[in-house]
Amino acid sequence: MIRNWQISIITLCAISFYGYSQSIFSNDITGSNPHLDNPYIIGQIVDPNISVNGIGRGSGLFNPPNTNDRYNARGWDSTTLDGNDYFEFTIVPNSGYEIDFVSFIFNSQPSNTGPVNISVRSSLNGYSSDIGTPVIGGVGVSTQSSIDLSSATYQDISTSITFRIYAWGGSNTNGTFSINDFIFNGTVSPLCSTTTTWDGSSWDNGNPNINKAVVLNGDYSTSADGGSFSACSLTINSSTLSIDDNDYIEVQNHLDTNGDIIVRPQGAFVQIEDSATVNASGNITVEKRTAPANNWYEYTYWSSPVNGATIANGLADAQSGRIFSFNAQNYLDATMEVNNDNTAAPGQDDVDDDNNAWQSVSSATVMLSGCGYASTHNRVIFESSPGSPKQFIYTFEGPFNNGIINVPLYRNDSETNDKNWNFIGNPYPSAIDADAFFTANPDTDGIIYLWSQNTPPSATANGNEVLNFSDSDYAIINSTGESAGGDGLTPSRFIPSGQGFFVNYSDAATPISTTGNISEGSVTFNNSMRVRGLSNNSQFFKTANSKPKTTSNSESNNVDNKLWIDLTSNNGAFNQILIGYVEGATNKFDGSRFDAAKTNSLERFVSLYSTIKGSDKKLTIQGKNPSDLTLNEKISLGFSTTIHVPTQYKLSINKLQGDFLSNNTIYLKDKVLNKHHDLSTSDYSFTSDIGEFNNRFEIVFKTNNGFENSEKQMKDGVKIFESNNGNVTFSSINDLNIKSVKIFDFLSTPLYDLKGTFNSKTFELSKLQNAVYIAKIEFSNGATITKKFIKK
Repeated sequence: MIRNWQISIITLCAISFYGYSQSIFSNDITGSNPHLDNPYIIGQIVDPNISVNGIGRGSGLFNPPNTNDRYNARGWDSTTLDGNDYFEFTIVPNSGYEIDFVSFIFNSQPSNTGPVNISVRSSLNGYSSDIGTPVIGGVGVSTQSSIDLSSATYQDISTSITFRIYAWGGSNTNGTFSINDFIFNGTVSPLCSTTTTWDGSSWDNGNPNINKAVVLNGDYSTSADGGSFSACSLTINSSTLSIDDNDYIEVQNHLDTNGDIIVRPQGAFVQIEDSATVNASGNITVEKRTAPANNWYEYTYWSSPVNGATIANGLADAQSGRIFSFNAQNYLDATMEVNNDNTAAPGQDDVDDDNNAWQSVSSATVMLSGCGYASTHNRVIFESSPGSPKQFIYTFEGPFNNGIINVPLYRNDSETNDKNWNFIGNPYPSAIDADAFFTANPDTDGIIYLWSQNTPPSATANGNEVLNFSDSDYAIINSTGESAGGDGLTPSRFIPSGQGFFVNYSDAATPISTTGNISEGSVTFNNSMRVRGLSNNSQFFKTANSKPKTTSNSESNNVDNKLWIDLTSNNGAFNQILIGYVEGATNKFDGSRFDAAKTNSLERFVSLYSTIKGSDKKLTIQGKNPSDLTLNEKISLGFSTTIHVPTQYKLSINKLQGDFLSNNTIYLKDKVLNKHHDLSTSDYSFTSDIGEFNNRFEIVFKTNNGFENSEKQMKDGVKIFESNNGNVTFSSINDLNIKSVKIFDFLSTPLYDLKGTFNSKTFELSKLQNAVYIAKIEFSNGATITKKFIKK
């Protein structure tokens, strides 16, 4: 059949175009005297599902003088086409495969007495007629010829085929003619062995499977008519295919439709072969449902799963003026602020210094495949819609994106200490596997950021506006695992269809090109990343709200040990961290692929993080060496808060996996309050003054680790001394401030109640005589100690 060739999409996030073929057999023909071999096979590149005989010559030809870097011959008939004078190429598809040809392109070169006419023919009709008769160039000039093979004759080729180039008409037979290089373009795909057809109520040849061509002559709904299915190829004739939530259609090869296809928000359409085509004359629609939103100004990150959709069509209900793309070439973060004070200092805060990376897009803008877009919902529609939180369905119409899609990455090397943020997105109407994406794209830092907004915009969060959003609302995926963002839900390892996300272009990556300070690389999407699983496309971006805290022994065997810990508060604050023991990670900082550091641009109301000895990194995901997970393991946790009102905080296990963590008690060690808490059985509540406490907590797996000495250490950290004038100074050399000091005599009579948060302070205590007194000292975190002192 005739195909609509759509093989490779190159996306420039400014310009996009389609490539209409891929090479299945080629050779640049380099080296000394290639003509000495008949056939010549050195240097050829061949699709793994075909076999070839190289380039050979007919029996009427013989070797020319020494010639390098081209396949040359002489003996060409001087008057007419001779059936023995030719170059030939034999191509055989492997058993169970077929070839759809697109073109045959070659460069040729005659000598001054060589042939002036050529004809390309094939074995399909015994070489009896011309496929093409390109013009030979001048003497000694290499001329490119392109033969169109896209007609039905050269489609669905499942047996051996040979192409020949005949030449003749030189002034004598000693004239030479050479092929300097060649390429056959097309696709090689599995052969569909049988066909089954749906008539609207039943299949005529059994249920579909991956080896059967499927034809729909009647409407088919996956939820009503038999569920998800796989097919070798799919043809839809004037009917409607509905792929409903949690269902999929998987097609090995080509989709041909003059009917309609509707993919519901959690449905998936998957094509397996990168060379598979989408030939659509009917309507194709992909629906996506936003994550729940409480306010109209909450942004959704999008990427179009179809080709050619405009902003006006794909994001029809977005708020005009609040639809943006991201130009990574303009991103520069060489200075930082504190609390959005507009005072720049050297450093990084994950904010574009020039405020020109985010760029508004118009309704006529075409959503480019693999590029990310951010938008809010239309305010009028949002505020007039019932319920809270609210979700909305967006509709994308056009041919499915499919096959290899390349998207550029940029970094501005005028600053090398910042992150090289790039806004891309899943281009397919199915989820993609994050691990497959990382494997295919080593030039990224191995980390994905998914927007998961919950924190309201703040005047003290760094940014280019009066009110800015918090970067702590990004959910994160890297090779260690996943951590939740602002909405408290942990992503899976699958990026849903229609989802935009951020990646970083690695400073260590070798660029494709460099212009001034701007280096360019690329990310590649391909069909091998696509997944059909019933739950893999159910997020946008998030997964189910309910998560088990433990896994069974059978589930935990042979999986990495991972621990997710949540920090929450009674006034709605949330943070999550992940500690994962995975192959490839060490106990040092391993870069973003294993260790995800907290972003820098925000005012964090509360923050939980793990720390690494000898490093100032604060990590939301930490990868560690699996061999270090023993009962002696200690995981250092830091905590900070800027909440001024009295607040109850809580640490809890959100989820864990792995044999060790499932079969050992997990203790939280509060070094300030001198206590262990069994976090495996219950959450841990605490209070805290504002500040940053990098060494307050540890995760441990046994309690006999010398912790009983911590109260003594706290007492030793408080100094009480009398000045020459009789005043008394109370000083803490611990990380904590002193919140209050109550002084008693030995009869427990209260004498002083000294208030105020301080690290060191001197008091005039005229009531005290020369005697021994007791000071009860409360620290800013609520811990208390008692200590004797002598007034002289």
